[in-house]
Amino acid sequence: MLKKTITLFSVLFFAAQLFAQIENPVSWSYSSKKIGTKKYELHITATIQNSWHIYAQKAGDGPEPTTLNFKKNPLLKLEGKVKEVGKLETAFDPNFNSTLRFYNKTVDFVQIVNLKSAVNTVVKGSVNFMVCNERKCLPPKEIPFSINIDAK
Repeated sequence: MLKKTITLFSVLFFAAQLFAQIENPVSWSYSSKKIGTKKYELHITATIQNSWHIYAQKAGDGPEPTTLNFKKNPLLKLEGKVKEVGKLETAFDPNFNSTLRFYNKTVDFVQIVNLKSAVNTVVKGSVNFMVCNERKCLPPKEIPFSINIDAK
């Protein structure tokens, strides 16, 4: 009887682990690209699973917009605002009673930075975003990032 009870609890434990997997429909990648003397583009790219979307920086009323936060770095200066590169979708969402702006599949957030001197550095920060599909939204999530800039 004890052996059957232990087996039953083991099966239930492993089944619970399978169903407890946290949904993570967005993966992030980070890179830098030299575009001029001491001038770089930082690319923070979201790859989004089918049927999910993340919101633009100006999402509309209701959902959490995507925001990028950069930690201060004395070796560089941010130039302008973060640009969004991707196919922007706009649709009315009755759940939020608002017209929303969002991206499916992929979006690249691009920030231009100027180095104050030609030295390698690391840009650190975080991206905060919310992901939804037709049935549900996941809670907003903050993901830290670190991007190397090779000044050579």
